[in-house]
Amino acid sequence: MMIEDIAVTCPCCWEPITLEVDLSVEHQEYIEDCPVCCRPLRVLYHSDAGEVTSFSVDSAE
Repeated sequence: MMIEDIAVTCPCCWEPITLEVDLSVEHQEYIEDCPVCCRPLRVLYHSDAGEVTSFSVDSAE
């Protein structure tokens, strides 16, 4: 498994957070709670050859 930390800003509380993504999976979309404000975030990313090719995070509310 290839895990990478992605630094982003929470779209709900605007605090910097770090999310772990599994780059061995080419496409993922899932809900994860912000570790600061606990609001649900929709995480979407694509990877190719172990590198993130697109990444987005937005509010799931």
